[in-house]
Amino acid sequence: MEAADFMPDEADIAGIKRNLEAYEVGRAAAYRQVRWRVPLFISLLLVFVALVAWLFNTVADPYERWFSPPHVLLYVVGFVAAILLYFQAIKPASTLQQSFRRTLLPIIFGFIEDMRYQHEVTPNSFDRLPRETIGTFNSKRFDDIVSGRYEGFPFELYEADLRQGTGKSGTIAFKGIVVAFETIVPFPGILVAARRTDVAVGFFRGTFASKMQELSCGVPELDAAYDFRTDNVEAAQPLVSGRLAQALTWLSETWPDDPARVALNGRDGFLLLPQTKDFFDLPDKSVPLDYAKHVAPMISDMGAMLATAALVRKIGAKDEAAG
Repeated sequence: MEAADFMPDEADIAGIKRNLEAYEVGRAAAYRQVRWRVPLFISLLLVFVALVAWLFNTVADPYERWFSPPHVLLYVVGFVAAILLYFQAIKPASTLQQSFRRTLLPIIFGFIEDMRYQHEVTPNSFDRLPRETIGTFNSKRFDDIVSGRYEGFPFELYEADLRQGTGKSGTIAFKGIVVAFETIVPFPGILVAARRTDVAVGFFRGTFASKMQELSCGVPELDAAYDFRTDNVEAAQPLVSGRLAQALTWLSETWPDDPARVALNGRDGFLLLPQTKDFFDLPDKSVPLDYAKHVAPMISDMGAMLATAALVRKIGAKDEAAG
């Protein structure tokens, strides 16, 4: 299993570049408009206010020229009008800003079939994620969500920030990327591999201790790093000792910073990749988009995650099905 197998081909990349070029033309045009619209709109307003103020001077008391009550009212109205005109002048850039991520991300991930982008909503698969994987939390936030189909399987990938408590006393239950997918063979129950030292351990030994049993995969390094739990030991043990151990070993090489977590719940599979950075990190809307600098790394990361998810979804499958 190689991440390169999940990278778009040359034709897809060429299409992405063409769409980015078209977007860049629109972005540059919007900012060129703002550069001349703001000074033009404000200058015309100032000329109009000055002209009206001069006309007021012709009928105003000589001692109140430029500062008579009508003048003051004119200046107040002019100030309000200046604010309104400013926002009208920058409207092309504002419109671009509002659609920035919703426009760019579908372009960047254009190689994904039925690609759908959402923002700050609860992902469809989140309610099916076993809570044993993340422990307790009382606040949740989801940033960017991408779903679709690629290389034969549907998936939902999203940024999640789950926390317990508030303020400085709060703890992070999980912060990173969640990839949800459909497994090739459903698992008859729940199987979880979570980091042994994380907050989920105490959660396991409390609320779920009565129904979740601990397993060992037989690989000392993995048993030291992971807490394997299931409500179906008979079905889980062959997987924990076999393909799951292989997948976690591969994950330790591709995701070395913070151990990934894996969960199976019936036909649903979940891959949790802890990270603190913004996966969908885009430059400021005023910065020209560069494919090699801004886009290629994001596509590469997406390919690596999809390759990992494709490996995990084969855990319970027979060799001929997994191949």
